[in-house]
Amino acid sequence: MVDIKKAEEAVKMLLEAIGEDPNRSGLIETPKRVAKMYAEITNGYNDDAKVHLSRVFESENTDVVVEKDITFFSTCEHHLMPFFGKAHIAYIPNGKVVGLSKLGRLVDVYAKRLQLQEQMTTQIADSLMEELDALGAMVIIEAEHTCMSMRGVKKVGSKTITVATRGCIKDNMALQKSIQDMVI
Repeated sequence: MVDIKKAEEAVKMLLEAIGEDPNRSGLIETPKRVAKMYAEITNGYNDDAKVHLSRVFESENTDVVVEKDITFFSTCEHHLMPFFGKAHIAYIPNGKVVGLSKLGRLVDVYAKRLQLQEQMTTQIADSLMEELDALGAMVIIEAEHTCMSMRGVKKVGSKTITVATRGCIKDNMALQKSIQDMVI
């Protein structure tokens, strides 16, 4: 949970540090707005993947389930700048499936934290395996990082792709290729 007053004070100090006057008319409410924004974009710390993946339905299906193009916005823990893109989730059920909307919520649990894309990818895959007892899982995330496009090397439009495979998908290259063909 974000300490709003402390965050407001930090933003005010940041404004002063970059040479701005936090009492200038356009900036008076900025510390409050930024503090509220951080409370919103980091509310994944207050959420738990187990909650979203606990509502399951029995299913005899053991074929792959794919949910693609799940949009997300996250914040790079190195620069506190946004990165955003799409997550693609595939899993092989082991007697139970989860509602499709829960996969989007699963992505948000981890995206709405200070994050590394690589870490987020593995967290989602691990949650599918642990909470659903899935036979296999594959998560592909493609994202644009504003810390690369707005600063540093300034490579606008470049995308980072991360992949995590678990269970029976991990060593099955044909299945991995099939899933990749479906989502990318």
